[in-house]
Amino acid sequence: MGIAEAFDRITGSRTGIEFRAYDGSRSGPRESPVGVELRSPRAVRYIVQARNDLGLARAYISGGLEIHGDLYTCLRRLWAATDGNVSWTERLNVLRAVGLGALRPIDPPAIEARPRGRRHSKHRDAEAISHHYDVSNRFYEWLLGPSMAYTCAVFPDAEATLEEAQFVKHDLVCRKLGLRPGMRVLDVGCGWGGFVVHAARHYGVEVLGVTLSREQVEWGQRAIAEAGLSDRAEVRRLDYRDAPGEGYDAIASIGLTEHVGLDQLPAYFGYLRGKLRPQGRLLNHCITRRDNRYMSLIRDGFIDRYVFPDGELAGPGRIISAMTDAGFELRHEENLREHYSLTLKGWEDNLEAHWAEAVAEVGEARARVWRLYIVGSRATFDRDKLELHQVLGVATQDGDAAFELRPDWEPEARAAFELPA
Repeated sequence: MGIAEAFDRITGSRTGIEFRAYDGSRSGPRESPVGVELRSPRAVRYIVQARNDLGLARAYISGGLEIHGDLYTCLRRLWAATDGNVSWTERLNVLRAVGLGALRPIDPPAIEARPRGRRHSKHRDAEAISHHYDVSNRFYEWLLGPSMAYTCAVFPDAEATLEEAQFVKHDLVCRKLGLRPGMRVLDVGCGWGGFVVHAARHYGVEVLGVTLSREQVEWGQRAIAEAGLSDRAEVRRLDYRDAPGEGYDAIASIGLTEHVGLDQLPAYFGYLRGKLRPQGRLLNHCITRRDNRYMSLIRDGFIDRYVFPDGELAGPGRIISAMTDAGFELRHEENLREHYSLTLKGWEDNLEAHWAEAVAEVGEARARVWRLYIVGSRATFDRDKLELHQVLGVATQDGDAAFELRPDWEPEARAAFELPA
């Protein structure tokens, strides 16, 4: 049996994908619009030796495995058959086809992350954040577009652009938080400062954003200065646990909870509760699992080793329980899963439009990591394996939440977009 036939059998020969291998073997329909090509024994060694999705990812990142045709379609077909993982039994079938040479030890691609120290200590968290975010601001500008917003956008309709949708997302968070001129706002895990700038510019608040990424701070501070907002907006390089001050009117946590760790959720929300004044609001916006029955981020899997080291996802119920247990009253919750799929498609299009520049800037291996991550994530959200939840809580004072009888943030969804200059 040839190598291509062995891999086709792994999927039950039912994906409709054509498989080709360096030994000249072919399997699957030759007229298929998508194909998988194993270009070298190195790729096979990665797949045979690493569990779950890590071996396939290593083979793709190293260039030993190539996808022909639409990557999204290929991943959807593969996952329908194998759920993205190759079992030991299936790897043994491949081993019989390729020989014992596939068991010779092989070093992973050099960009694989191996954080050191105690998980979710401040030092290790800083190392993990740096691995993901301190890549290249120029690369992120190509990927994310002018907004530099690296979280789920909110699309008012299917025709909205990514920039319009990111504006709507920032504005929605501001309105849910009830921002008014003169309020003090804390943005934990502020990224490149997109929300900081939006809230200061459009709502007249004083905003402090904190992040562990040096490059994000550099970009964010420059954007604040260029917008003429330095008198009321700032981005600092700090762990969220070291954010200064108390008595904030509102806190935005947009895309940080995924990095905190499941065991740290009670302390995280308890810490944020302590930073708020009575009747202050917290908006938590984060990726979640569909439920709490299965791990969505596999330790030592592709995401853990190459994208978000030490990342952990909870189901929405666990997030809400941690918030309410910390003293927040839940006031609103919504799932923006389809919006994240649209956001990822926008990032995918941006990356492909700048592929040659991205490879020159960060190297082909890292560019391939991002392509696989973004396209794979879109497929995962479309399959409802991941979701994106916004949860709004308030620190009530003697039962007074200072809320209107009905939500006041949705009467108008901004039909006309006044994008930041």
